[in-house]
Amino acid sequence: MSTAAVEPTRTAEPPVRTPKLRADASRNRERIVLAARDAFVEHGADAPLDEIAKRAGVGNATLYRNFPTRAALIREVALLVKNRIVANAESAAAEGAGPFDALQRFAHQTVDEKIGALCPMLTNRVDMFDPDLVEARERLMSVVGGLLERAKAAGELRADVDHGDLFIAMSQLTRPLPGTSCVVLDEFVHRHLQLFLDGMRAPARSVLPGRAATFEDFHTDH
Repeated sequence: MSTAAVEPTRTAEPPVRTPKLRADASRNRERIVLAARDAFVEHGADAPLDEIAKRAGVGNATLYRNFPTRAALIREVALLVKNRIVANAESAAAEGAGPFDALQRFAHQTVDEKIGALCPMLTNRVDMFDPDLVEARERLMSVVGGLLERAKAAGELRADVDHGDLFIAMSQLTRPLPGTSCVVLDEFVHRHLQLFLDGMRAPARSVLPGRAATFEDFHTDH
């Protein structure tokens, strides 16, 4: 009779998987940030956190677990919006359309991000030297600058406008007065944006007063 040891049967270990709770937590976090963005647009940066949690479909405990302070939530909204704007610009630049068409696509996508939410938050609410925000701002300046320069080089964009002119218009169109019912005007945003974009086309039909606005005009540290 063989005395050879018999190897015990090995049960295959199940593959390591990311817990479902982690994915759920990530989705909850994203819903909170998007709900906060919308609430900030409508009511300003002091929008009630309870209302934000309700909009996001999460409990207050979930909101505070992700964002212990209002400042942390505001920072995350600012970063989300900036990164989405950068993604819009990069997508428009890569699509291969005509220079002005690419600029228009970027503008219409960006107003859907409700960038007016940034205006109240970037005034004494967010650290302008936050490394993540600085990186996003530099990427934004570079890619949007490229969109405008290509449109100018093609003779499709008037020469006396700059990045800031476009961002001022997009910001004003997506920033209703806090605490009012002006959100009903959302349906007219793209219509009025197109009117503005048509005014940016070359050849120019008028001489603009003052100077072109630039990204530097949005900095609060000067």
